Amino acid sequence: MKTNNRFILLMLNCCLLMNCTQEELYIPQEPEFEVQVPVNFPALPAQVDNPMTAAGIALGERLFFDKRLSGSNEISCASCHIPSLAFTDGSTLSTKGISGKPLLRHIPAIMNLAWADNGLFWDGGSTNLESQAFAPLGHEDEMYQDLEELEKELSEDATYTDLFQQAFGGEIQVNRVMMALAQFQRSLISSESTYDHMVREEPGGSFSSLAWEGYMLFEEKCAQCHVPDLFTDHDYHNNGLDATFNDFSEDELYLGRYRVTRDPEDIGKYKTPTLRNVAITAPYMHDGRFNSLKEVLNFYANGVQDSETLDPILKQNNRLGIDLSEAEKQALIAFLNTLTDETFINDERFAEY
Repeated sequence: MKTNNRFILLMLNCCLLMNCTQEELYIPQEPEFEVQVPVNFPALPAQVDNPMTAAGIALGERLFFDKRLSGSNEISCASCHIPSLAFTDGSTLSTKGISGKPLLRHIPAIMNLAWADNGLFWDGGSTNLESQAFAPLGHEDEMYQDLEELEKELSEDATYTDLFQQAFGGEIQVNRVMMALAQFQRSLISSESTYDHMVREEPGGSFSSLAWEGYMLFEEKCAQCHVPDLFTDHDYHNNGLDATFNDFSEDELYLGRYRVTRDPEDIGKYKTPTLRNVAITAPYMHDGRFNSLKEVLNFYANGVQDSETLDPILKQNNRLGIDLSEAEKQALIAFLNTLTDETFINDERFAEY
């Protein structure tokens, strides 16, 4: 099996990061950043090993938009995670990485990841945001950066020297790059949609009659997996996209969660994506196969494929999928449009980039 040596080095650093003590990583003494948790959201999971601070978030934001994180110095995290698209890129399989080759999975949105406590990536291959950042950094088709070179380039920038000192009380280290990126991503909270204003009984929460109908349908037919108000259960499901799974590639990316757990019960299972801002994050699914919400609903109504690991929710009443009329599909789409957060996707903080 052909192996990418740089990727192995990155994974070793990831393991070191995950096994470091708090003393080794240095936990800043400044007050922890107080996240304003929306009242309709669940409690925020504690981040004991990497608490958010204002300095850490500011550093992470700067790094997220810095093209020096790529080996070519031409690609930043934001090249593929575009703020105005809820941090997606609008492509089926992005070709914006360093090689120009299509990636093997659709780029997910970035929002409300502070609550993502059951793995990241479509198959949960990373346990947290700190370790997740190593993957695109070292992948030969994404950013493909050398760790020593990255530290060298950042150390030549006096602004970064000061920012790392403020955030972590020490010098520039690649582990701290990952910690800062994680803090920034955890700060990205989308909670100002029409839906949010409605459930909080605030101005701007008015629903059309069609959206109300869609809301009722959603609660009945969709909310088991897309649980309000995060609109995900952070779990993994086989939603019937394929009937067979014969992935003999090196990475086994099309076997779903099985790639991580090696449990046959996880074949074909992928992480439930949030539906927040879903109207602007097309295309959909782990491989970007559907170009519109209508296509997604058509699939659930008439296209679900049976297999041994198909979620039981999609195999009830002697039929596959979800029973939806054309009128119900339109109502669901009207409701899903209420999940768009204009404040989030037009955040002025990112205008300078």
